[in-house]
Amino acid sequence: MSKHYNVTISPLGDGGLKGIIQAPASKSSMQRALAAALLTKGTSTISNPGHSNDDKAALKVIEAVGAEVVINNEELIINSSGVNPTSNEINCGESGLSIRMFTPIVALSEKEITINGEGSLLTRPMDFFDEILPQLNVKIKSNGGKLPLVIQGPLQPANIEIDGSLSSQFLTGLLMAYAASDAKDVSIKVNNLKSKPYIDLTLDVMKQFGLKVPENKNYEEFYFDDLSRNSQLTTHNYTVEGDWSGGAFLLVAGAIAGPITVRGLDLTSTQADKAIIDALMAANAGIAMDAKGIQLHPVEMDAFYFDATDCPDLFPPLVALAAYCKGKTTIKGVSRLTHKESNRALTLQDEFDKMGVTIDIEGDDMIVHGGGIVKGADVHSHHDHRIAMACAVAALKADSEMVIEEAQAVKKSYPDFFKDLKKMGVEVILPGFVL
Repeated sequence: MSKHYNVTISPLGDGGLKGIIQAPASKSSMQRALAAALLTKGTSTISNPGHSNDDKAALKVIEAVGAEVVINNEELIINSSGVNPTSNEINCGESGLSIRMFTPIVALSEKEITINGEGSLLTRPMDFFDEILPQLNVKIKSNGGKLPLVIQGPLQPANIEIDGSLSSQFLTGLLMAYAASDAKDVSIKVNNLKSKPYIDLTLDVMKQFGLKVPENKNYEEFYFDDLSRNSQLTTHNYTVEGDWSGGAFLLVAGAIAGPITVRGLDLTSTQADKAIIDALMAANAGIAMDAKGIQLHPVEMDAFYFDATDCPDLFPPLVALAAYCKGKTTIKGVSRLTHKESNRALTLQDEFDKMGVTIDIEGDDMIVHGGGIVKGADVHSHHDHRIAMACAVAALKADSEMVIEEAQAVKKSYPDFFKDLKKMGVEVILPGFVL
């Protein structure tokens, strides 16, 4: 498939979506599992692995720092003896989680390593590492707080205090690195931690792989005592969860234009974006849940209030949902959107404005004026996977076709997204390609 392509989506008219659809694999779960498998000495088997661009980037990272990966019938078998870099450079692609999680992990090595990325990752701030890594005996050179980073360990755990307001992903990497270096009687204090559910996921993955799990003191301090040890188990099996972040777009699509059933999403998951269920309930969407999956059907929906501070990746599907809800919907947490693949608040405002949907930004609140006619338009993904998917979902009941430019952005997290829409009965036109 070529590097850049546009997708045209025809609205469903009087018809609706139909069928049963499987949610994609969670890249949050997959990438953490890859990091844990690298740090766990022995063999790990990862079932239901993802194949998004971010997952592929994380796989390349663990191979570059010493893991051997074998693909066997939709399972990954990973053999590792810890962090032993075979290369002096790693590339995290466009994955924000990979760069933030693997940097402290790679710093466990005494080898000098250059850490780089691509696309929007090159403009994201990395000052955090300039400030924190020297406190852990790691030498670091950055490009004025941006990539590339040149680091040299080995990292030595110490009592530190960090700012958790920009991203919980920095803390995820530090927790894993501390566990792997057998940290004793040290703690990481955290101020203003955002996205706490993602830290729950990190701790859960660490536990499943037998890594030392710190005591969580109300998300303000993570204490590694000197009694617990890493597990001596040499074999670990882990099944990657279905992805609530990608699944959120399917659920909203069903609420706008169903009926469909979405399978593969664990209602007991610690993933932050499971909160999409709360938003759908708040909008009085047509939703029912049972052991067979989550069923959605279209009904008239109402404007709602939702705090997305701890789940900022839900903003794009929530805006698509709000466009079809009668009245003014308020979504809190705009401050979390600046350092994403695009500045998502402004991007959503610009692209939905083309569809005739007005979005106001007032401080930390986004106000979506919904319930009117959603117009077909030429919109642009801004190279942001979640913007591309939000526009596609909004297109389902628009008054005319929607053209999404640079639609290949979906490969970052959900490469089969347009195929899945087509399976549910959407007319998806991708010139020159067969879906």
